[in-house]
Amino acid sequence: MSEIRQDPTTRAWVIIAPERAKRPQQKTKKKPADELPSWDESCPFCPGNESQTPDEVFRLSPPEKPSAWEIRVVPNRFAALALEGGAERKAEDHFFRKMNGFGAHEVIIETPSHNTTMALMTYQQIEKVLIVYQKRYNALKKNRQFNFITIFKNHGWASGTSLVHPHSQLVATPVIATYYHQKFDVAHDYYADMGKCLYCDLLNKELEKGERVITETNQFVAFHPYASRTPYETWIIPKRHCASFDLSPTAHFAELARVLKDILFCLYHRLDDPAYNLMVDTSTTADEEDPYYHWHIRIVPRLTTIAGFEMGSGIYINTALPEQTASLMREYNTSAGKQ
Repeated sequence: MSEIRQDPTTRAWVIIAPERAKRPQQKTKKKPADELPSWDESCPFCPGNESQTPDEVFRLSPPEKPSAWEIRVVPNRFAALALEGGAERKAEDHFFRKMNGFGAHEVIIETPSHNTTMALMTYQQIEKVLIVYQKRYNALKKNRQFNFITIFKNHGWASGTSLVHPHSQLVATPVIATYYHQKFDVAHDYYADMGKCLYCDLLNKELEKGERVITETNQFVAFHPYASRTPYETWIIPKRHCASFDLSPTAHFAELARVLKDILFCLYHRLDDPAYNLMVDTSTTADEEDPYYHWHIRIVPRLTTIAGFEMGSGIYINTALPEQTASLMREYNTSAGKQ
């Protein structure tokens, strides 16, 4: 029997309906093109093709070869926003409001290798990517017109990516998306009522119950949320309270990289390298030390399609119980061991 569960962090309702997973569906097959070369002459992110991207704003080079690079950060050539203009709001007919497309849109090229994926990178490679995430966040937050900075990764065509070379993106905006406003408001109300962080309490409850927890380390916990919106949705959350990813100790990134890689490695093998979206959910740039929010990483595999009901109602249908998917992830993580 299906259930309707409420997400405690947004108060949104989700339908958990495992029976719908039994619907007949055509299975897509992996295409030969999925077997990629390590270097592609047409890829703007491959070494030697640097002239095909805008001038880099950051480079991480190996100490033994400063002329080479391990990670590059460049402005998005087809940016959604640009640094020209400003964030002043304008009104048309005293009703319709708009502003210039002001902001920053960067691409973080995670590796010179064209045919790898974060699930198959080393722990050290992923740690360096996380460090670069934070460095670029730090650089962009200096512009006080940026109220919110989103770090995300699209993997696989179904996720919305347009290039297969491993990369993440960072977008800085003068406005805050409605989804995050809702999360911040719910967290603020909980803190006002209880005097405690909603996410800290949620984490303690998940650890107490244990059935949705995949892995726990000294500093981080990975689990499938109670009201997951999609099958295998995974959160990685620090045990130590911290509102902003920017303020998370870099010394913890080696441990975070291990958790992140192990989760992605498990998804890669268990679900045959699914498309997914990875988001770093963090506070606004002005509220980095607030006591009510708690940053975390959210991984959303694209195993189902958002259809008419979801778009019409705003209610997601999840075809898998998070307790069951977490159990399967735990089993695989244990049997696979550390890679």
